[in-house]
Amino acid sequence: MNDRDNKLGMRAVAKGLVMLAGLGLAVYLARMFGIGDMLKNTQWFNDHVLGEGPLSVFIFLGVGALFTAVGLPRQLVGFLGGFAFGIVWGTVLSTLGSGLGCALASCYARWGGRELVARKLGHRIQRLDGFLRYRPFRTALAIRFFPLGSNALTNLAAGISSIPLVPFILGSTIGYTPQNFIFALFGAGMKKESTVGVALSVSMGIVLFAVSIWIGIAVYRSYRKEAREAGLVIEDDD
Repeated sequence: MNDRDNKLGMRAVAKGLVMLAGLGLAVYLARMFGIGDMLKNTQWFNDHVLGEGPLSVFIFLGVGALFTAVGLPRQLVGFLGGFAFGIVWGTVLSTLGSGLGCALASCYARWGGRELVARKLGHRIQRLDGFLRYRPFRTALAIRFFPLGSNALTNLAAGISSIPLVPFILGSTIGYTPQNFIFALFGAGMKKESTVGVALSVSMGIVLFAVSIWIGIAVYRSYRKEAREAGLVIEDDD
């Protein structure tokens, strides 16, 4: 890997570790002030939000889709999914929610807010279009494995680009899975009463997050090399 890729990877790892630390601190403070117990003793919240009632699935998917559509961190959705539904279902539901958010943002840009989005993106439109149009499924998969720039910006750019949206949304949804799993693991670990159990979950989440970033770099570099060999100039959107 070249120096630029290494710097991007380190920046992505640092960003993820800061987010993990922030989420862990929030859970610690909630426990210290008894907020978690207060919420668990609220029957409606327990039945419909904390993953124990059928309505909770639809509430979570809707909130997750809106969160990611407006640009809030999808890793937070993964964490909340793990906290509410456990590792497996937390991963599945947060990935579906993130995919729906991707669809909402890109469809809005294409059919509802094209002029507004184009005005906001300005000169970056042509560069992003050139980046996204080569094999949209693989493009989305590569950039979601190794998240470059803003998730919301990428979704909006895809909406006003010339690419077909279905492969882009499918590739994005699949590409969201690894990091959603890691943050769901972290979120599920925060429910453990044992300090050792929490520490193990945090440690595993940190290691897996770093590994996923480096795998993402390898996938992205492979895609970028293939695109350049096909005659396309691929520029990273910083």
